Amino acid sequence: MDPHYHINLMWSDDDGCWIADVPDLRPCSAHGDTPVSALANVRDAITGWLETARECGFAIPEPRYRPAIYAARFAA
Repeated sequence: MDPHYHINLMWSDDDGCWIADVPDLRPCSAHGDTPVSALANVRDAITGWLETARECGFAIPEPRYRPAIYAARFAA
């Protein structure tokens, strides 16, 4: 089973679409006309990123990214 990575989802006025970004997998992002389509597209991008890393013998990073709100909450 693949690790579960945090996904940032945001609207981009510059691009006129939703952007889904995976901070732990650089560069791994996707876009879509709706939040749902951006998330579906980034899930495909994650799969492709991991497959390529395995084929090339690259290390698969552990999920580490946490938004600042959660990092501060769990640091105490």
